[in-house]
Order: sequence, then C-alpha cells, then structure tokens
Amino acid sequence: MTTGKGKINLIGIGPGDAKYLTPAASDALSESDVIVGFRAYIQQIEGLIVGKDVVSMELGQELERAAAAVDSAYAGKTVAVVSSGDAGIYGMSGPVFRVLTDRDWDGQDPVVETVPGVSAMQAAAAVLGSPLMQDFCAISLSDLLTPWEKIRGRLEAAGQGDFVVALYNPRSQRRQTQLLEAREILLKHRPGDTPVGIVGDAFRPGQRVKITTLQDLDKEAGSVDMVTIVVIGNSTTYLHGGKVITPRGYEEKTKTS
Repeated sequence: MTTGKGKINLIGIGPGDAKYLTPAASDALSESDVIVGFRAYIQQIEGLIVGKDVVSMELGQELERAAAAVDSAYAGKTVAVVSSGDAGIYGMSGPVFRVLTDRDWDGQDPVVETVPGVSAMQAAAAVLGSPLMQDFCAISLSDLLTPWEKIRGRLEAAGQGDFVVALYNPRSQRRQTQLLEAREILLKHRPGDTPVGIVGDAFRPGQRVKITTLQDLDKEAGSVDMVTIVVIGNSTTYLHGGKVITPRGYEEKTKTS
C-alpha cells in the first residue's frame, strides 16, 4: 500500500486491444492500488488489474469518478483513473483537475501524472490511411457540456480554415441531427466529393469502416454512434487504393479514384 503522499495516474488505455496499451500505461496500472473508470473500460483491462480495488461507474458519472479518485489519493493511495484513447482528449483528465481545483489542490499533494495513450482519432486515422497529414482539428458534437451554438461556430471556423476534421461523439440515441448539420456547415466550404472516413470500434472486435463522401454522409448517418469517429478530409484529401489520403503539403499533386 502507498504511504505518505497519494498519487493519481491519469491513464489512456488506447482503442481497446491490450497490445495498444503503452508500456508506461501498463506500469502505471501495476503500481496503482485503486482503479477508477467507466465500467466498459474497466472490463477491457480486467486481466491487468486482478487483486486491486476497483471503482466502476457508468457514463455521465465523470465528476463522481473524479471525486472518488481524488478522495482515495488524499487518503494516501495510488489511484489509476482510466479513459479510453488518451486521457487528455475528451477523457478523465479534465474532470480530475476540476475536482482538484475545487479542493484548492497545491499542485504537489497528491502527485498527478498523465500517461498518454493512443487516441480514438489516431486509431481511426491508422485504419483509414493518412487523413491527418496536414493541419487538423477534433470537434465533439456532444452538446451535453458545450452549447450547440459554440460547436456550430467551431465547425464554421474549421470549414473556413480548410482543416481536416475528426468528429467525436457524432451521434447518439438522443442526438440525431448534429452530424447532418455538421455536414451542411462543411459543405459550404468544401466540395461534395470530399472524402469521409467512418470508423467504429477501431482496433476492437467488430471494427467497422466505411468510406464515403461529404455529400453522401447523410446516407451513412444511421450507422454512426458514440463509438464512431468521422474523419472529413480537406480540399486536398483524396482516395486511392481504398484509403483516405491527405498529402503532406498543398503543393503535392492529388489523385482521385
């Protein structure tokens, strides 16, 4: 057991398969007394955390998970807070630091270490080819914590800036229209034949991959859910050999197929 200062390890476990868990993340899990996370993420690593205290919660309980982790760390425990992908990209880093801020954390006790992971965006890009080879941005379409008008503004800016766009949380049972509205916004700024890659459960059992175009994205919307990443190319992105390719620079000749 840990004595003295507690510690929080903010861990990204990658896309799901254990072979994409980094050695540093594995070491951080091994050293931790307590594992805190969303139930599905705990299940993905259950073989690595045998014998440890586990705090498993559901979606929507992010702040509760963060509070439980901080409580354990203040009690002198070493705590692993797990997120899928990377903890700092739509993961648990934010909620944990918010709870620490609310408790006037001094930056020293507990110690906080962030262990990076392979993000969902990186995993989807690897499946698709090389879509993120120029400037890109990630935008979550979930309006649970961010007003939709703010998200609309970010989509407009991404379209105007000709960014490749990776959409997180593109569609859920409650949110059926945001992906289609994002499509309409981006169609104002780039051609309808712009390549779009749709990847669900990247590097997990049941991985799903669909390549379409921005103009036809509406036809594929029904297959998109919360474990899907939608990658929308920029004005130079092209298809070749079944892959979505963005050239390294604008001066490179593009192809179509």
